[in-house]
Amino acid sequence: MERAARHTGIEPEVIVMEPRRILLVANQTAGGPELKGEIRRRMADGPCVFMLVVPATPPSQHATWEEGEARDIARRRMEKAVAEMRRMGAEITGVVGDASPVLAINDALIEQPCDEIILSTLHPGISRWLKWDLPHRVEQRFRLPVTTVIGERKAATAL
Repeated sequence: MERAARHTGIEPEVIVMEPRRILLVANQTAGGPELKGEIRRRMADGPCVFMLVVPATPPSQHATWEEGEARDIARRRMEKAVAEMRRMGAEITGVVGDASPVLAINDALIEQPCDEIILSTLHPGISRWLKWDLPHRVEQRFRLPVTTVIGERKAATAL
């Protein structure tokens, strides 16, 4: 993705590249090696800043759940993933979002406009996001490039 350069007006001419702003959307795969690999690739391409949003999806292993429980699980995942990504050298912030990934993305983009979205999800057959055709729906709704990263099941169990 090409980013606009701006001239600083300092002699000799110095061009400063504006960092790409990338929204990461992940839940169970937030700390997974596949998403970390994608972040490393983006950082190798040039300056970028990331925002990780983890939707507060209800836990599927319980017949009943409370919203506070879902938000707490999402918060723990987000905090752990953000800490790991900062250790990799990523400039990143994190937030817990709405249970609906589309609403979580919408809220995050209101707070911080981004240049692209990376969705990290589980394999087809396991992933509700892929069953819902979330990558296509997000690309159509927000008119931003969307990259889908498929994570491993083992990353899904880590909090």
